[in-house]
Amino acid sequence: MKKIIFPGIALIAVCYAFGRFSYGLFMPEISEALQLNEAASGAINSGTYIAYCLSLLTAPLIINHKGHHYVLQLAGISAVLGLLGIALSQNAWVLAFSVFLAGLSTGWASPALGNTINAELAPHLQARGNSWINTGTSFGIVVSGPLYWLLTDYWRLTYIIFAAIGIVVLLWNRRVIPATKTLPCTKSIWACMKPTRPGAALLMACLLTGFSSAIYWTFARNFLTDEKGASDSEAVLFWIVMGVMGILGGCAGRIIERIEIRRSYRLGILLLSLSLGVILLPSMTASLTSAIMFGSTYIFLTSVFIVWATRLFTPNVSIGISLAFLALGVGQFLGSSMAGYTIETFSNTIAFLTFAVLGLCGLLIRVK
Repeated sequence: MKKIIFPGIALIAVCYAFGRFSYGLFMPEISEALQLNEAASGAINSGTYIAYCLSLLTAPLIINHKGHHYVLQLAGISAVLGLLGIALSQNAWVLAFSVFLAGLSTGWASPALGNTINAELAPHLQARGNSWINTGTSFGIVVSGPLYWLLTDYWRLTYIIFAAIGIVVLLWNRRVIPATKTLPCTKSIWACMKPTRPGAALLMACLLTGFSSAIYWTFARNFLTDEKGASDSEAVLFWIVMGVMGILGGCAGRIIERIEIRRSYRLGILLLSLSLGVILLPSMTASLTSAIMFGSTYIFLTSVFIVWATRLFTPNVSIGISLAFLALGVGQFLGSSMAGYTIETFSNTIAFLTFAVLGLCGLLIRVK
């Protein structure tokens, strides 16, 4: 199990934490160096969502024709090239293409690793395997946060370090993941997209969770510095704490085994929504408490969605994970835009409370 899990965790860290989320962390420094205004920076960041959705749509097709081993290499290569491109970019166009290229890796990595787990691990180990691999984002945040702290003014060097780590991880996965070509779908790929059980509840749960969590990913750090007067060091500490606690999401597999998906999902929704309210309390302790709750719960919920998708779409697990994460990504894209509008029109407090209530609406979804 460890032979598959550890390189999988590392690949998710490179693709998600370095390739997708690190741009938001380094955006102020990159924008200043390349003389980008807020509109240009935001437009470039939205490219990661577009790339994510496109790669999720293509992942099942490529896996079904080339195998998951091929797609894992594709994810690693796109992440490394994108990270190098960001490090060497001299204008907005090169930066936008590089951010897009790095973003493609995320939508290829998750379905391919889900298919790998289904092919290589025994059924009773698959839930735990998927959950631990999903914590790779948190491990990557734990690495990227301190690097930002130490090399704030040297963002190009930081991205070169990210790319170097990505090369090592790419070679690691290439060596240890079996190059077997499994064809989970032996008929039309569109026919295989029909779940073995009703999947509308899963997609709605992912969409709503992505929408309600978007305000946290996009505006939590700005809220701390602009509204609560936190220093840059405190904001980075907040980011690191969120990443460290996300590692606890690796326990999702065991929790699902004990209390089943329905209760696991409801527990996650309650804690995620509560974290959006706690961050509004007037103290740094409350902010860190919120980071602990959100970091652990978001990774926990995405692990629940992965396990839920693999059970609905067996044996076509790459299709199930792609559709679930596509719904999550669409929800985040829509939620991020709506959150910005709500904050500008009303206030941070009203916006965070509104999104917390919307998150609680997920409890109305019937999980079968």
